Amino acid sequence: MKTTKLLTLLLAIFASIAITSCVEDDDYSIPNSLGNEENAGLEQIMADLDAGTLTEISIADLKALYQAYEDGQSGFDYDHFIQIPDNLVVKGYVTSSDATGNFYKEFYMQDAPENPTAAIGVLLNQVDSYNQFNVGREVYIKLKDMYVGYNANEIISVGGKSDEDEVGQFTANQIPTKIFRSEVTETIVPLQVNLSEINESHVGFFVTVNDVQFPEDLEGSSYGDPTEDFDTRRTLQSCEGFGYSNFLLETSSFANFYNTPLPTQGGTISAVVLKSFGGDDLVLLLNELGDVEFNSARCMPLDINDFTVVFEDGFDGGLSQWTTFNVTGAQVWGTTNFGNPAPSAYMNGYSGGAQENEDWLISEAIDLSGVTNTFFFFETDKRYDGNDLEVYMSTDYSGGDPNSNGTWTMLDATMDPNANSWNTWTNSGSIDVSSADGQMLYIAFKYTSTSSAAATFELDNVTVLGL
Repeated sequence: MKTTKLLTLLLAIFASIAITSCVEDDDYSIPNSLGNEENAGLEQIMADLDAGTLTEISIADLKALYQAYEDGQSGFDYDHFIQIPDNLVVKGYVTSSDATGNFYKEFYMQDAPENPTAAIGVLLNQVDSYNQFNVGREVYIKLKDMYVGYNANEIISVGGKSDEDEVGQFTANQIPTKIFRSEVTETIVPLQVNLSEINESHVGFFVTVNDVQFPEDLEGSSYGDPTEDFDTRRTLQSCEGFGYSNFLLETSSFANFYNTPLPTQGGTISAVVLKSFGGDDLVLLLNELGDVEFNSARCMPLDINDFTVVFEDGFDGGLSQWTTFNVTGAQVWGTTNFGNPAPSAYMNGYSGGAQENEDWLISEAIDLSGVTNTFFFFETDKRYDGNDLEVYMSTDYSGGDPNSNGTWTMLDATMDPNANSWNTWTNSGSIDVSSADGQMLYIAFKYTSTSSAAATFELDNVTVLGL
């Protein structure tokens, strides 16, 4: 194994982070009802933590440890796992359950019962693990000589051995000496997300998605497809903006609800975010059917023909409908003979090198006095590394420096994620500004760059719609 020297260096880098990521109040409570052997094992973990001979590392830092190793490899002929040489322990809260057969010889755990920031898989040669590692159970895993890296689904996981180019399972003999539960079982508060928001950072999290449904053409179908030999993936959809946002629900052929008919109404679903076999797609996996509450009417996406265009600008007239304000740096907003279609607004903080900049592009007053349910969208094309644009709205801007004039609310918007090539125009998605209905609306795009990174942004097709 070619990892020991590198790991020693990486562990030194993470040590200060890991030590401070131990239980914040240093209150290592010892369970009293787990049986003598298990209780003694956990008691030893707590004693070793107090003595400093064992270090707790967060799930995020453990994953970063592997990713730092992976990023350090120059070619493709390398292991998809590393072996941990030092005395580390990681703690998490179980998010998955194999009680219904939808999970098999694995569980997932996140770093907090509510508002988690990281999650990881745990591979083990044990079935019916829900009796021991139930949802919400606080679990400690001793990592010395164990493995972390990708499983068959390309999810970073912890295991007890290597299995060709993947992390392998904790063996039956390793489980009682390496994986310890405490007496604590927390209530896992699902992370509230929209279907369109789910991404790789959510893998392993227990999430709740509201206002979703199965497509009408699946009426009469079951969670499992009887013609499939393995897992079945069914489309979930939600009404977001002017169309459906789709995602996949995956059901194991061994799930006890495999032949249960899909609900025909809409509602809420709570599940664990994972990846399909091979890691090609993000999917949701149910712990149990009780996490599907489809008791509401089906939704219909918005029809753009019902809306009135309140404001639109493709920058054919330059920046005539906009005000620019330069806070820092010599570079300013302008236009370019490129766009979707050309021209477009343009900002670049690079001049003989990356320069520090803060520059605002602020719309003229947009009159919303006659409309409701207002939203807007735009398109961006990003090139080179640097900060994304920030998007703001205000109803009381009267000119000058937006840092001191007007109350500005930052808005969520999707920016072009591909900084490596031009002409990768990306729609922002529908951005709700209905809180400004009946008032004058100002939209602003704030560009920032530093002396080490200055992205180029092209902005086009800013459109405000209302009913």
